[in-house]
Amino acid sequence: MQTPQQDALTTPESEQSGIGAAGKLLIAVLLVATFVVILNETILSVALPRLMVDLDISASQAQWLTSGFLLTMAIVIPTTGYILERFNIRPIFITAMSLFSFGTFVAAIAPSFGVLLVGRVIQATGTGLMFPLLMTTILHIVPANIRGRMLGLISVVISVAPAVGPTLSGFVLQHFSWRAMFLMVLPVAIGALVLGAVLVRNVTEPRPSHLDIPSIVLSALGFGGLVYGLTAIGEAASGHTPIAPWVPLAVGAVALVVFIARQRILARRDSALLDLRTFAVPSFAISVGLMCIIMLSLFGSLILLPIYMQNVLGKSTLATGLALLPGGLAMGLFSPFVGNMFDRYGPRPLVLPGTVALSVGMWLLACLGQDSTLPLIIAGHVTLSVGIAFALTPLMTTALGSLPTNLYSHGSAVVSTVQQVAGAAGTALFVTIMATASQTDDGVDVASTAHGVHLAFLTGGVISLVAVAAAVVFTRMRESAQVAAAA
Repeated sequence: MQTPQQDALTTPESEQSGIGAAGKLLIAVLLVATFVVILNETILSVALPRLMVDLDISASQAQWLTSGFLLTMAIVIPTTGYILERFNIRPIFITAMSLFSFGTFVAAIAPSFGVLLVGRVIQATGTGLMFPLLMTTILHIVPANIRGRMLGLISVVISVAPAVGPTLSGFVLQHFSWRAMFLMVLPVAIGALVLGAVLVRNVTEPRPSHLDIPSIVLSALGFGGLVYGLTAIGEAASGHTPIAPWVPLAVGAVALVVFIARQRILARRDSALLDLRTFAVPSFAISVGLMCIIMLSLFGSLILLPIYMQNVLGKSTLATGLALLPGGLAMGLFSPFVGNMFDRYGPRPLVLPGTVALSVGMWLLACLGQDSTLPLIIAGHVTLSVGIAFALTPLMTTALGSLPTNLYSHGSAVVSTVQQVAGAAGTALFVTIMATASQTDDGVDVASTAHGVHLAFLTGGVISLVAVAAAVVFTRMRESAQVAAAA
């Protein structure tokens, strides 16, 4: 049953739109704000080599500026199921954008690596609230027959924003300090905050909900332990880790097992922090699994390619950013088209070709060596990006559209959590493999770095084959469902 606010937002002005003017305006504001905050997930990737010099840190330490951002989101997002049920959308939006703006200010004035990391964590706290807020709002006010089109716009945000981050930072770093990247974003973030405070309206009906503190602790230990453990492997290779990698990995694995068991128990009385009954829906479970591999590939490649182009090929930050621009543009151009295709034909003709293209792109990048050319890099990255554009929207729409209404907020939180954990794990995994393989008796040199990059993308190529196999299963499952429905 819709609330009066929802009725106002979903009343169509025309038979073609399906969404009222107020609904379109709300979605537009949320899309712009979400684009701005997610852009910062990868805006530092091109700057990492310079930050390593300016702040005197290793590659494994520097990647925490991206991994820490993603990991914080993974810790915050599981709580959004509770937050979106308990509070109205407008105060959540204002809180999220206020946190993001403050974190951006802290990062801009940071005198050291530690303070910069703190600023990134504060930024990520706001970002972690924004994405589920956008997804839940769309699920509540957008009719199912045009939902693929709207979620195609979300795909633009979550794939293009991280992809153009390196290009934008490349332009900035060519002429200014790395601090300028945050100073440039700050007025845009504040503008989005002010605009949203005026225009955003509530579309959900808050209800009393229980916040389970032990679940939050277990979530932080579980996701944090696994990602930190992966990162620690690379740091151990360069002698920078204070703890054996197996310790956080073990703690993370045990905490996640306990977390899952606790959520299953709490779900029986509808008080789970993250309601895992969503995984009982087969379409949701396999779609989320495929999205994991997509986000791992996206963020792993986005952090590794700038390091490779600058430290191995000797390219400038501007050249690095421009080389990654075609991939970002490809995702931006294809995502709305894919959303329209989904609304007409469903996910079957899109997901398998998308995962195949993703795999081809990853194997092309696995061919990179010490003397590779920019055309090969661009070809691999564009192919990877097109594959992501074709697969991500259908998978996200299928996953969330297969859930009952009462699980929308938890489904959004699960999808967002899994995506960010996969992104953090991809970042940590790719950098770990590169850092481990780059260590030689004579230290790190161009040849060893190139070898490490090759092994990292080779690992990504193997993982992408799992995605292709899963896409085949997904396609057959959808065919079986359609046959059963026709019968």
